[in-house]
Amino acid sequence: MQKNVLGSLKNHESELLNIWTRLLLEKGSTDGSTEEEESKEFTSLLLDALTKDNAEDLTSKGFDKVYDLMMGISSSRAKRGFSPRENAQYLISFKEAASQILSEIEKDAARLYDANLQLGALVDNMTIMTFEAFMRGREDVISRQIDEISEISTPVIRVWDGVVALPIIGTLDSSRTQVVMENLLQQIVETGSSIAILDISGVPAVDSLVAQHLIKTVSATRLMGAECIISGIRPEIAQTVVHLGIDLTGIITKTSLASALQTAFEMLQLTVVKRK
Repeated sequence: MQKNVLGSLKNHESELLNIWTRLLLEKGSTDGSTEEEESKEFTSLLLDALTKDNAEDLTSKGFDKVYDLMMGISSSRAKRGFSPRENAQYLISFKEAASQILSEIEKDAARLYDANLQLGALVDNMTIMTFEAFMRGREDVISRQIDEISEISTPVIRVWDGVVALPIIGTLDSSRTQVVMENLLQQIVETGSSIAILDISGVPAVDSLVAQHLIKTVSATRLMGAECIISGIRPEIAQTVVHLGIDLTGIITKTSLASALQTAFEMLQLTVVKRK
C-alpha cells in the first residue's frame, strides 16, 4: 500500500468535516459552534500530518500537535459535561466519516483495507490518550465542585453585634477544618466580634479526630481575642465524648444554638426583653 492513501483525505477536507459534523449532530455528541471550530482545527492538523507520510508511525513528531489538541478538546468536553461515551463517540464519528471518504476515493480493495486498518489504529490510539485527558478534566471539575460545596457548607452568620455563628453540617476532616477556621477567623476580624458560636447539631458523629479539629478551631478563635461556644451537643455525642476520654475542659458547651446565643448575651451583658 502507498502511504499517500490516507494523505489523499486532505483533498476532501471540507467534505470530511461536513460528514463528521452531521454524524455528531445525529448522535448528539456535539454542543454547537464552539466545538465546530475545534473539530475544524483538529481535522486540518490531522490531515496535514497524514500527508507527510506519518500514517505508519503513530509516535512520529508529526502527530504531536494533533495529540496535544485532541487531549485539550477531550479535557474541555469533560468540563462541559460530556460523558465518557459521548467523548469516545467524538473520535469514532471522525473515523466513520473518514472511512466513507476513503471508500469513495480508493477503489482497490486491498489498499482500502490497509488504509482503514491504519486509520483505525490511529483513532484507537488517540481514544486511549483522550480517555486519560477526559478523566483528568472530570477530576478537575469534581475538585472544583468540592471546594465550592465546602465554601457553601461553612457559612459564618452574624447573629448579633459582636456575635457570629457557624453551623457545621456533615463530617469534619482536616481540609474542611482549615476552611472552617479561615472563614470564621476572617469574619471575626471583619465584624469585630468577641464571641463565636460553633453549632455541631448537624454533625452526625463526633470521634477523637473531629474533637481535635474542634479544639483547634476554638484555640484559633481565642488567639484572635474571641470566646468560642460549642452548641448542638446531643446526649449521644456527649456520651461518645466521655467514652473517648476527650477533654473539653475550659470550652463552653451548650445543647442548642438558642442556649448558646443566650449565653453569649449574658457574656456581653445584654438582656432581650419581649415587648408587650
